[in-house]
Amino acid sequence: MNSNPADATTQADTAYERLGGEAAVRALVDRFYDLMDLEPAYAELRALHPTTLAGSRDKLFWFLCGWLGGPQYYVERFGHPRLRARHLPYPIGIKERDQWLACMDQAMQDLQLDAALVERLRAAFFNTADWMRNKGG
Repeated sequence: MNSNPADATTQADTAYERLGGEAAVRALVDRFYDLMDLEPAYAELRALHPTTLAGSRDKLFWFLCGWLGGPQYYVERFGHPRLRARHLPYPIGIKERDQWLACMDQAMQDLQLDAALVERLRAAFFNTADWMRNKGG
């Protein structure tokens, strides 16, 4: 499965660049984890994460930079992402998928990202998040 949002772009127009580069990816990741930590609507999702979110923030930031068409920080540190294999230890069903997507959607809206980019990312995030499901319901 490849739902990389940068696939349909030229090298000069990656999702990473349209988002605003490294600082914008960091802002998105930070807003995502801040919301996950604060909003009761994301409680089940938050429960799947460690008590301290610093490592999770860094890993998502590193991953998203490359996934969006920017620097391959995650691959440089850990090799191929193997997303599904890395998420197998965590029970991820429809509820967890939908909470992740809602939290990311809220983060994108809070940062007032370009509407066309949000739609493009929403579709790519859905495909990837749905692929992470490993339990029913």
